[in-house]
Amino acid sequence: MTENDDRTADIGTAMGRIPSGVSILTAAAEGDSTGMIASWVQQASMEPLMLTVAVKTGRHINDLIARSNHFVLNIAGQDASNMFKHFGKGFEPGADAFIGLNIDRTDAGVRLGDAIATIDCRVVQSVTAGDHVVHIAEAIGGSGDTTSAPFVHIRKTALGY
Repeated sequence: MTENDDRTADIGTAMGRIPSGVSILTAAAEGDSTGMIASWVQQASMEPLMLTVAVKTGRHINDLIARSNHFVLNIAGQDASNMFKHFGKGFEPGADAFIGLNIDRTDAGVRLGDAIATIDCRVVQSVTAGDHVVHIAEAIGGSGDTTSAPFVHIRKTALGY
């Protein structure tokens, strides 16, 4: 390893300690819909209420978000292993990502019945950031359960999921 590699590893370890919630991001456009696990989500504004979500470049969901200008953020609770197992495998474009799940389709995307909270979002800007696209969105609808705790994730390193 070079000194640069060591520095990158050290930075990756430090950044991996940034805690994040885990959500299922869903989007739909023109009869196509999908979902994916998302952990790079953060509130970005209070007035209006806005958030950011980062999605790896090349993911099909980016195309759906670009076409519809909307998505739904489904917040996972501490007992979300079924959602992680379901969405962790990923889905090819055109595949039905919601078979067997309790869902509610909205104009913004798909709400999952097992989520402890859902936030319907309208994209106001998308920015390429390295190997990800950061979608900046205004919250236009939502509901949540204040009695359930969200799932929190901490990585060993920021150099991989």
